[in-house]
Amino acid sequence: MEETFVDAEIASQPETWLAAARLARDSVDMLPAVGERVAFVGCGTSWFISMSAAAHRESAGLGESDAFAASEFPSNRRYDLVVAISRSGTTTEVVELLSRVTGRTLLITGVSDSPAAAAADHTIELPFADEQSVVQTRFATSVLALLRAGSGEDLTTAIDNARDALRIEIDPLLDIDQATFVGTGWAIGLAYEAALKTREAAQFWAESYPAMDYRHGPISIAQPGRLVWNLGGSPEGLADEVAAAGATYVDHDLDPLARLIVAQRLAVALAKRRGLDPDRPRSLTRSVILT
Repeated sequence: MEETFVDAEIASQPETWLAAARLARDSVDMLPAVGERVAFVGCGTSWFISMSAAAHRESAGLGESDAFAASEFPSNRRYDLVVAISRSGTTTEVVELLSRVTGRTLLITGVSDSPAAAAADHTIELPFADEQSVVQTRFATSVLALLRAGSGEDLTTAIDNARDALRIEIDPLLDIDQATFVGTGWAIGLAYEAALKTREAAQFWAESYPAMDYRHGPISIAQPGRLVWNLGGSPEGLADEVAAAGATYVDHDLDPLARLIVAQRLAVALAKRRGLDPDRPRSLTRSVILT
């Protein structure tokens, strides 16, 4: 199959992360401030990125941070700032939440002049990370790059790792019948996202768990022909337990966000091997708009 939109979008991520880091410097007044109580919200991929953003911010000691699917935001909670993530700015649950939530709101999106932008107090646009493919890759990771840079983190190593991630050989990993993605801390959200990409793009059996919790039942499906893929923070002894069950343990020495790039590439390669178009996954559209 010829190169798809998502192939090019995955390959562009080192550059979009760099652009996001530069944008963060110009957007600092809108981004979460140290000590603020912040909620991150989104749907699908944007929810999983919200999970990673919240865990990363709180673990860095920058302030209490929570993440919610936009449809499940608790109406009785009060936050200094609600950060909504929506590539299109048209997702129904995000628009409705921004229209009713109290307190300051920020939308991070790939496009301008959207219903969500009209409902938010502030908007940060990442047009350089918007995508033609239905499957999200670079927008999601660029949002997390923006938030990490906005908190003062130097992304030089992460961006270098992203370039390395594009060169890692994945063909030996394609002869599988199942994949499970795991992680700890802020990489848990990335593990959920890696599994979602594999299901969306390739209609392939993929699961995801916190790495410590993987031992509490899910490890029972580990066997030859299956992968257990660590997105960050491998617990001591887990690799040996997976190997003893006959499965293959995948653990790249990269920044967790760069590890997600390798998983994205796996999802697209699996889709092509199965004769599917990863730009147009079954039953999905670019944005979920409910009527």
